[in-house]
Amino acid sequence: MKDQDVFAHRTACDLTIVGAGPAGLFAAYYAGFRGLSVTLVDAQPDPGGQVAALYPAKTIHDVAGFVGVTGAELIAGLRAQAEIYEPRTIFGQNVVDIVREEREAGLSVSLEDGSAIDSRAVILATGVGGIRPRVLPLGHGWHGRGVTYVVHDPSSHEDEDIVVVGGGDTALDWAIQLSPIARSVTVVHRRRQFRAHASQMSRAESLGVTLLTESEIQAIHGDDAVRAVVVRDSSGAEHEMPADTVIGALGLVTAPSPFAAWGLAMQDRKILVDSAMQSNVTGVFAAGDCSTYPGKVALMATGFGEAATAVNNAAVLIDPDLSLFPGHSTDEELQPEFVAAGSEG
Repeated sequence: MKDQDVFAHRTACDLTIVGAGPAGLFAAYYAGFRGLSVTLVDAQPDPGGQVAALYPAKTIHDVAGFVGVTGAELIAGLRAQAEIYEPRTIFGQNVVDIVREEREAGLSVSLEDGSAIDSRAVILATGVGGIRPRVLPLGHGWHGRGVTYVVHDPSSHEDEDIVVVGGGDTALDWAIQLSPIARSVTVVHRRRQFRAHASQMSRAESLGVTLLTESEIQAIHGDDAVRAVVVRDSSGAEHEMPADTVIGALGLVTAPSPFAAWGLAMQDRKILVDSAMQSNVTGVFAAGDCSTYPGKVALMATGFGEAATAVNNAAVLIDPDLSLFPGHSTDEELQPEFVAAGSEG
Protein backbone atom coordinates (compact mmCIF):
# COMPACT_ATOMS: atom_id res chain seq x y z
CA MET A 1 0.00 0.00 0.00
CA LYS A 2 1.13 3.55 -0.61
CA ASP A 3 1.39 5.17 2.81
CA GLN A 4 0.62 8.87 2.77
CA ASP A 5 1.99 10.27 6.02
CA VAL A 6 1.46 13.89 5.00
CA PHE A 7 -1.71 14.85 3.16
CA ALA A 8 -2.65 18.17 1.65
CA HIS A 9 -5.50 19.80 3.52
CA ARG A 10 -7.98 18.32 1.03
CA THR A 11 -7.52 15.32 -1.27
CA ALA A 12 -9.94 13.45 -3.51
CA CYS A 13 -10.77 9.87 -4.49
CA ASP A 14 -13.65 7.78 -5.77
CA LEU A 15 -14.13 5.78 -2.59
CA THR A 16 -13.07 6.23 1.02
CA ILE A 17 -13.11 3.10 3.17
CA VAL A 18 -13.11 3.68 6.92
CA GLY A 19 -11.74 0.68 8.80
CA ALA A 20 -8.86 -1.61 7.83
CA GLY A 21 -10.09 -4.83 9.40
CA PRO A 22 -11.00 -7.90 7.31
CA ALA A 23 -14.09 -6.34 5.66
CA GLY A 24 -12.32 -3.03 4.99
CA LEU A 25 -9.22 -4.66 3.51
CA PHE A 26 -11.32 -6.86 1.22
CA ALA A 27 -13.38 -3.82 0.19
CA ALA A 28 -10.15 -2.00 -0.71
CA TYR A 29 -9.12 -4.90 -2.94
CA TYR A 30 -12.53 -5.20 -4.55
CA ALA A 31 -12.78 -1.48 -5.20
CA GLY A 32 -9.43 -1.59 -6.97
CA PHE A 33 -10.73 -4.56 -8.93
CA ARG A 34 -13.63 -2.32 -10.05
CA GLY A 35 -11.20 0.38 -11.15
CA LEU A 36 -11.96 2.85 -8.35
CA SER A 37 -9.39 5.09 -6.68
CA VAL A 38 -9.40 4.27 -2.97
CA THR A 39 -8.35 5.87 0.29
CA LEU A 40 -8.27 3.50 3.27
CA VAL A 41 -8.46 5.13 6.72
CA ASP A 42 -8.05 3.52 10.14
CA ALA A 43 -7.62 4.90 13.64
CA GLN A 44 -5.06 2.21 14.48
CA PRO A 45 -1.40 2.54 13.45
CA ASP A 46 -1.53 -0.73 11.51
CA PRO A 47 -4.18 -2.59 9.49
CA GLY A 48 -5.98 -5.67 10.71
CA GLY A 49 -8.57 -4.29 13.10
CA GLN A 50 -9.72 -6.40 16.03
CA VAL A 51 -8.21 -9.56 14.54
CA ALA A 52 -4.68 -8.15 14.44
CA ALA A 53 -4.97 -6.32 17.76
CA LEU A 54 -6.53 -9.04 19.88
CA TYR A 55 -6.48 -12.43 18.12
CA PRO A 56 -3.40 -12.68 15.88
CA ALA A 57 -2.64 -16.25 16.96
CA LYS A 58 -6.24 -17.43 17.23
CA THR A 59 -7.34 -19.97 14.64
CA ILE A 60 -10.38 -18.83 12.63
CA HIS A 61 -12.65 -21.52 11.25
CA ASP A 62 -15.41 -19.67 9.39
CA VAL A 63 -13.45 -18.26 6.43
CA ALA A 64 -14.31 -20.00 3.17
CA GLY A 65 -11.46 -22.05 1.72
CA PHE A 66 -9.60 -22.54 5.01
CA VAL A 67 -10.03 -25.41 7.44
CA GLY A 68 -8.34 -23.07 9.88
CA VAL A 69 -6.27 -19.92 9.49
CA THR A 70 -4.70 -17.76 12.19
CA GLY A 71 -5.69 -14.13 12.47
CA ALA A 72 -2.17 -13.01 11.53
CA GLU A 73 -2.14 -15.22 8.43
CA LEU A 74 -5.55 -14.00 7.34
CA ILE A 75 -4.66 -10.33 7.72
CA ALA A 76 -1.36 -10.86 5.86
CA GLY A 77 -3.28 -12.40 2.96
CA LEU A 78 -5.88 -9.63 2.92
CA ARG A 79 -3.15 -6.97 2.99
CA ALA A 80 -1.32 -8.59 0.09
CA GLN A 81 -4.58 -8.80 -1.84
CA ALA A 82 -5.44 -5.13 -1.20
CA GLU A 83 -1.93 -3.99 -2.16
CA ILE A 84 -2.42 -5.24 -5.72
CA TYR A 85 -4.26 -2.01 -6.54
CA GLU A 86 -2.17 0.26 -4.30
CA PRO A 87 -4.82 2.12 -2.31
CA ARG A 88 -3.78 5.30 -0.56
CA THR A 89 -3.71 4.63 3.18
CA ILE A 90 -4.03 6.81 6.27
CA PHE A 91 -3.38 5.02 9.57
CA GLY A 92 -3.51 6.46 13.07
CA GLN A 93 -6.26 8.94 12.19
CA ASN A 94 -9.88 9.03 13.36
CA VAL A 95 -12.67 10.12 11.05
CA VAL A 96 -14.55 12.85 12.90
CA ASP A 97 -17.34 13.64 10.43
CA ILE A 98 -18.88 12.79 7.06
CA VAL A 99 -20.84 15.55 5.36
CA ARG A 100 -22.70 15.69 2.03
CA GLU A 101 -21.65 18.69 0.00
CA GLU A 102 -22.81 20.35 -3.22
CA ARG A 103 -19.76 19.41 -5.20
CA GLU A 104 -18.86 16.69 -7.66
CA ALA A 105 -17.25 14.52 -5.01
CA GLY A 106 -20.47 14.53 -3.01
CA LEU A 107 -19.03 13.69 0.41
CA SER A 108 -16.43 15.30 2.62
CA VAL A 109 -14.66 12.99 5.09
CA SER A 110 -13.04 15.00 7.89
CA LEU A 111 -10.07 13.64 9.85
CA GLU A 112 -8.94 14.57 13.34
CA ASP A 113 -5.78 16.30 12.06
CA GLY A 114 -7.96 18.87 10.27
CA SER A 115 -7.51 17.43 6.76
CA ALA A 116 -10.38 16.23 4.60
CA ILE A 117 -11.02 13.80 1.77
CA ASP A 118 -13.45 14.62 -1.04
CA SER A 119 -15.01 11.27 -1.83
CA ARG A 120 -17.76 10.24 -4.20
CA ALA A 121 -18.77 7.40 -1.88
CA VAL A 122 -17.82 6.05 1.55
CA ILE A 123 -17.86 2.53 2.97
CA LEU A 124 -17.81 2.26 6.76
CA ALA A 125 -16.17 -1.00 7.84
CA THR A 126 -15.23 -0.09 11.39
CA GLY A 127 -16.27 -3.35 13.03
CA VAL A 128 -17.46 -2.84 16.57
CA GLY A 129 -15.46 0.41 16.79
CA GLY A 130 -12.80 1.35 19.30
CA ILE A 131 -12.25 -1.69 21.48
CA ARG A 132 -10.17 -2.91 24.38
CA PRO A 133 -10.30 -6.09 26.44
CA ARG A 134 -12.28 -6.02 29.67
CA VAL A 135 -9.63 -6.22 32.38
CA LEU A 136 -9.46 -8.80 35.13
CA PRO A 137 -10.46 -7.28 38.49
CA LEU A 138 -7.32 -8.76 40.08
CA GLY A 139 -5.11 -8.23 37.04
CA HIS A 140 -3.87 -4.75 37.90
CA GLY A 141 -0.16 -4.79 38.58
CA TRP A 142 0.28 -8.23 37.01
CA HIS A 143 -0.14 -7.24 33.36
CA GLY A 144 3.04 -8.19 31.51
CA ARG A 145 4.09 -10.35 34.46
CA GLY A 146 1.85 -13.30 33.70
CA VAL A 147 -1.54 -11.69 33.13
CA THR A 148 -2.40 -11.08 29.49
CA TYR A 149 -5.43 -10.54 27.26
CA VAL A 150 -3.94 -11.51 23.91
CA VAL A 151 -1.97 -14.61 22.95
CA HIS A 152 0.45 -13.37 20.30
CA ASP A 153 2.62 -16.49 20.17
CA PRO A 154 1.23 -19.77 21.54
CA SER A 155 4.67 -21.40 21.45
CA SER A 156 5.87 -18.98 24.15
CA HIS A 157 3.51 -20.77 26.59
CA GLU A 158 5.01 -24.22 26.13
CA ASP A 159 5.02 -26.35 29.31
CA GLU A 160 3.19 -23.68 31.32
CA ASP A 161 0.29 -23.97 33.74
CA ILE A 162 -2.33 -21.71 32.17
CA VAL A 163 -5.55 -20.35 33.66
CA VAL A 164 -8.11 -18.83 31.30
CA VAL A 165 -10.82 -16.65 32.85
CA GLY A 166 -14.10 -16.43 30.92
CA GLY A 167 -16.94 -18.50 29.55
CA GLY A 168 -17.31 -17.50 25.91
CA ASP A 169 -15.94 -18.82 22.65
CA THR A 170 -12.71 -16.86 22.99
CA ALA A 171 -11.91 -18.47 26.36
CA LEU A 172 -12.49 -21.95 24.97
CA ASP A 173 -10.59 -21.17 21.75
CA TRP A 174 -7.50 -20.13 23.73
CA ALA A 175 -7.78 -23.21 25.93
CA ILE A 176 -8.06 -25.54 22.94
CA GLN A 177 -5.19 -23.91 21.10
CA LEU A 178 -2.84 -23.95 24.08
CA SER A 179 -3.68 -27.37 25.52
CA PRO A 180 -1.37 -29.38 23.21
CA ILE A 181 1.71 -27.43 24.31
CA ALA A 182 0.91 -26.36 27.88
CA ARG A 183 1.51 -28.43 31.02
CA SER A 184 -2.08 -27.76 32.07
CA VAL A 185 -4.98 -25.53 31.02
CA THR A 186 -7.86 -24.60 33.32
CA VAL A 187 -10.85 -22.44 32.36
CA VAL A 188 -12.48 -20.59 35.26
CA HIS A 189 -16.03 -19.30 34.72
CA ARG A 190 -18.18 -17.64 37.34
CA ARG A 191 -21.50 -18.89 35.93
CA ARG A 192 -23.02 -22.37 35.80
CA GLN A 193 -23.32 -22.43 32.02
CA PHE A 194 -20.70 -21.54 29.43
CA ARG A 195 -21.64 -19.21 26.57
CA ALA A 196 -19.27 -21.06 24.24
CA HIS A 197 -20.56 -23.55 21.69
CA ALA A 198 -21.16 -27.03 23.09
CA SER A 199 -18.83 -28.50 20.46
CA GLN A 200 -15.98 -26.31 21.74
CA MET A 201 -16.58 -27.44 25.30
CA SER A 202 -16.57 -31.10 24.29
CA ARG A 203 -13.38 -30.64 22.35
CA ALA A 204 -11.71 -28.83 25.24
CA GLU A 205 -12.62 -31.60 27.66
CA SER A 206 -11.36 -34.25 25.23
CA LEU A 207 -8.00 -32.44 25.18
CA GLY A 208 -7.76 -32.53 28.96
CA VAL A 209 -8.77 -28.93 29.66
CA THR A 210 -10.26 -28.51 33.15
CA LEU A 211 -13.53 -26.53 33.13
CA LEU A 212 -14.44 -24.93 36.47
CA THR A 213 -17.92 -23.39 36.65
CA GLU A 214 -19.44 -21.22 39.37
CA SER A 215 -15.89 -20.33 40.32
CA GLU A 216 -13.90 -17.13 40.57
CA ILE A 217 -10.28 -16.17 41.06
CA GLN A 218 -9.85 -14.63 44.50
CA ALA A 219 -6.14 -13.89 44.45
CA ILE A 220 -3.05 -13.97 42.27
CA HIS A 221 0.22 -14.92 43.94
CA GLY A 222 3.77 -14.52 42.67
CA ASP A 223 6.98 -12.56 42.84
CA ASP A 224 8.39 -11.00 39.68
CA ALA A 225 5.79 -13.05 37.77
CA VAL A 226 2.56 -14.94 38.40
CA ARG A 227 3.12 -18.27 40.18
CA ALA A 228 -0.35 -19.31 41.39
CA VAL A 229 -4.00 -18.32 41.65
CA VAL A 230 -6.57 -18.93 44.38
CA VAL A 231 -9.98 -20.09 43.10
CA ARG A 232 -13.21 -20.05 45.12
CA ASP A 233 -16.02 -22.42 44.09
CA SER A 234 -19.79 -22.14 44.61
CA SER A 235 -19.57 -23.72 48.10
CA GLY A 236 -17.14 -21.04 49.24
CA ALA A 237 -14.21 -23.42 49.36
CA GLU A 238 -10.89 -22.03 48.14
CA HIS A 239 -7.94 -23.82 46.66
CA GLU A 240 -4.66 -22.70 45.15
CA MET A 241 -3.46 -23.93 41.77
CA PRO A 242 -0.19 -23.27 39.92
CA ALA A 243 -0.31 -20.68 37.16
CA ASP A 244 2.39 -19.25 34.93
CA THR A 245 -0.05 -17.34 32.73
CA VAL A 246 -3.52 -15.98 33.42
CA ILE A 247 -5.47 -15.06 30.27
CA GLY A 248 -8.40 -12.69 30.61
CA ALA A 249 -11.21 -13.50 28.16
CA LEU A 250 -14.01 -11.46 29.67
CA GLY A 251 -15.13 -9.74 26.49
CA LEU A 252 -14.52 -6.30 25.05
CA VAL A 253 -15.30 -2.74 26.02
CA THR A 254 -16.30 -0.58 23.05
CA ALA A 255 -16.14 3.18 22.64
CA PRO A 256 -19.33 5.13 21.84
CA SER A 257 -20.12 5.28 18.13
CA PRO A 258 -20.20 8.66 16.30
CA PHE A 259 -22.49 7.38 13.54
CA ALA A 260 -25.77 8.79 14.86
CA ALA A 261 -24.18 12.24 15.10
CA TRP A 262 -23.30 11.93 11.41
CA GLY A 263 -26.99 11.52 10.58
CA LEU A 264 -26.92 7.77 10.01
CA ALA A 265 -29.95 5.70 10.98
CA MET A 266 -29.05 3.22 13.70
CA GLN A 267 -30.48 0.00 15.08
CA ASP A 268 -29.00 -1.75 18.10
CA ARG A 269 -25.98 0.59 17.87
CA LYS A 270 -25.26 -0.53 14.29
CA ILE A 271 -25.77 1.24 10.97
CA LEU A 272 -29.06 0.25 9.34
CA VAL A 273 -28.51 -0.55 5.66
CA ASP A 274 -30.61 -1.73 2.71
CA SER A 275 -29.94 -4.64 0.35
CA ALA A 276 -27.27 -2.56 -1.41
CA MET A 277 -25.51 -2.06 1.95
CA GLN A 278 -26.33 1.66 1.68
CA SER A 279 -27.34 3.69 4.70
CA ASN A 280 -30.03 6.35 4.81
CA VAL A 281 -27.37 8.86 3.66
CA THR A 282 -26.85 8.60 -0.09
CA GLY A 283 -23.33 7.45 -0.91
CA VAL A 284 -22.54 6.15 2.58
CA PHE A 285 -22.42 2.36 2.73
CA ALA A 286 -21.54 0.01 5.59
CA ALA A 287 -20.22 -3.55 5.74
CA GLY A 288 -19.17 -6.00 8.40
CA ASP A 289 -19.91 -5.81 12.11
CA CYS A 290 -20.84 -2.11 12.09
CA SER A 291 -23.84 -2.76 9.80
CA THR A 292 -27.20 -4.43 10.33
CA TYR A 293 -30.32 -5.43 8.40
CA PRO A 294 -33.14 -7.94 8.94
CA GLY A 295 -31.86 -11.51 9.09
CA LYS A 296 -28.18 -10.61 9.31
CA VAL A 297 -25.78 -13.27 10.59
CA ALA A 298 -22.70 -11.59 12.07
CA LEU A 299 -19.85 -13.71 10.73
CA MET A 300 -16.55 -12.75 9.15
CA ALA A 301 -17.60 -14.67 6.04
CA THR A 302 -20.74 -12.53 5.85
CA GLY A 303 -18.65 -9.37 6.08
CA PHE A 304 -16.63 -10.29 2.98
CA GLY A 305 -19.83 -10.66 0.95
CA GLU A 306 -21.19 -7.41 2.33
CA ALA A 307 -17.97 -5.63 1.36
CA ALA A 308 -18.27 -6.83 -2.24
CA THR A 309 -21.95 -5.85 -2.35
CA ALA A 310 -21.18 -2.38 -0.99
CA VAL A 311 -18.32 -1.82 -3.45
CA ASN A 312 -20.33 -2.90 -6.49
CA ASN A 313 -23.26 -0.68 -5.57
CA ALA A 314 -20.92 2.22 -4.78
CA ALA A 315 -19.26 1.75 -8.18
CA VAL A 316 -22.59 2.17 -9.97
CA LEU A 317 -23.41 5.21 -7.87
CA ILE A 318 -20.04 6.75 -8.75
CA ASP A 319 -20.33 5.88 -12.46
CA PRO A 320 -23.85 5.00 -13.67
CA ASP A 321 -22.36 3.62 -16.90
CA LEU A 322 -20.80 0.76 -14.95
CA SER A 323 -22.60 -2.54 -14.55
CA LEU A 324 -23.58 -3.67 -11.06
CA PHE A 325 -22.25 -7.14 -11.93
CA PRO A 326 -18.48 -6.82 -12.18
CA GLY A 327 -17.84 -9.92 -14.24
CA HIS A 328 -16.00 -13.00 -13.05
CA SER A 329 -12.53 -12.52 -11.61
CA THR A 330 -11.32 -15.45 -13.74
CA ASP A 331 -11.90 -13.41 -16.89
CA GLU A 332 -8.44 -12.53 -18.26
CA GLU A 333 -9.29 -8.90 -18.97
CA LEU A 334 -10.30 -8.39 -15.33
CA GLN A 335 -7.14 -9.82 -13.79
CA PRO A 336 -4.41 -7.55 -12.38
CA GLU A 337 -1.69 -7.00 -14.97
CA PHE A 338 0.98 -9.01 -13.16
CA VAL A 339 -1.39 -11.99 -12.70
CA ALA A 340 -2.38 -12.02 -16.37
CA ALA A 341 1.27 -11.73 -17.43
CA GLY A 342 2.24 -14.58 -15.14
CA SER A 343 -0.34 -16.84 -16.75
CA GLU A 344 1.33 -16.72 -20.17
CA GLY A 345 3.27 -19.56 -21.60
